[in-house]
Amino acid sequence: QVQLVESGGGLVQPGGSLTLSCTTSGVTLDDYAIGWFRQAPGKEREGVSCIRISGRRAYIADSVKGRFTISRDSAKNTVYLQMNRLKPEDTGVYYCAADPNYCTVIPQYWGKGTLVTVSS
Repeated sequence: QVQLVESGGGLVQPGGSLTLSCTTSGVTLDDYAIGWFRQAPGKEREGVSCIRISGRRAYIADSVKGRFTISRDSAKNTVYLQMNRLKPEDTGVYYCAADPNYCTVIPQYWGKGTLVTVSS
């Protein structure tokens, strides 16, 4: 029903910036809480940030606070994750996920992920 598509991943040097996008068709993301998760090599998946249906941020991981920003562009039906001052430990597959109720660690819908590699 809800097909989420991430884009914007790639290779970037430490200290660089990257913006990830999460889009979908058929539904409006304004009706869903949208979270960004990531999974680093050899580690379990962790929550990065989440934006409520209201548009307010519900969560941001301490490891990225001050560097990453989650936002929503309703007109484009897109949720973004702006990543600045990237570090090697930010490397991983980033997933966007949607839930029709609230920000949760077990959202109902998941994208396939986009790879972010921070390396010199």
